[in-house]
Amino acid sequence: MAESAVNEKKITLTKHDRWKVAWRSQFLQGSWNYERMQNGGWAYSIIPAINKLYKKKEDRAAAYQRHLEFFNTHPYVAPPIMGVTLALEEERANGAAIDDAAIQGVKVGMMGPLAGVGDPVFWFTVRPMIGALGASLALGGSIMGPLLFFVLWNVIRLATIWYTQEFGYKAGNAITEDLSGGLLQMITRGASMMGMFVLGALIERWVNIKFTPVVSSIQQQKGAYIDWKNLPSGTEGIHKALSDQASGLSLERIKVTTLQDNLDSLIPGLVPLLLTFLCMWLLKKKVSPIVIILGIFIVGIVGHVIGLL
Repeated sequence: MAESAVNEKKITLTKHDRWKVAWRSQFLQGSWNYERMQNGGWAYSIIPAINKLYKKKEDRAAAYQRHLEFFNTHPYVAPPIMGVTLALEEERANGAAIDDAAIQGVKVGMMGPLAGVGDPVFWFTVRPMIGALGASLALGGSIMGPLLFFVLWNVIRLATIWYTQEFGYKAGNAITEDLSGGLLQMITRGASMMGMFVLGALIERWVNIKFTPVVSSIQQQKGAYIDWKNLPSGTEGIHKALSDQASGLSLERIKVTTLQDNLDSLIPGLVPLLLTFLCMWLLKKKVSPIVIILGIFIVGIVGHVIGLL
């Protein structure tokens, strides 16, 4: 009798409630900001679930505040994170020992690895393929080209949002059933490790610093550089210049070596890596992301003016 009474009181998010969240998640970047990025859109998306799960005003306010923390990932891979979060909030509303740190830890731990998946899958694969199909029809004079692109893209997008959110919701329920066994902590730790791996792989690609001071300027011997004055005219000269460059000849008679060239010859990407570590350390010290961004702007501008960068 007592167990059935507890089950009757258990608050559960219905499919209709979860669909409301999925629909709102399409506006994840509607209030994007430089300090906490997608936090406003995330909080807006999860409002229907929060209002269903928490009846007291103070509990709702605490939940809103909890979900206004930093969040940023590819918008089309946010739904599985949203689904896991819904499951955790549902269990918490029903008395499970899930604190704010656990919920935020899962969000932060998952958003990094998934962000690295979103661009290659959606922007570099699915969208170009559908766009090419639609463009081929449009070039043939068919109005079905743009219509096909619009319909297919939105069907794939909406299906991804809904089904990945449902997958996350079911996976989240499995996580909460084994809180005492440490499954949540293991998943959070593993996701964080994967996020750091993805971050490390992207540093070389996205963080770029060049020191421009000239370390040496050497006049090269004849034969080590392309003799532009004696090149044949026309396409023959262009072909010879390209061939000479491919064979290792320098483009200029004066070989200039910058500070960046020396750094790259020692450890390529060292300075971008150190800058990334510095930003992470500042964030850990609770320095505002806005302050960090402005600081990087100022250092970059001053470094360019004085000839350092």
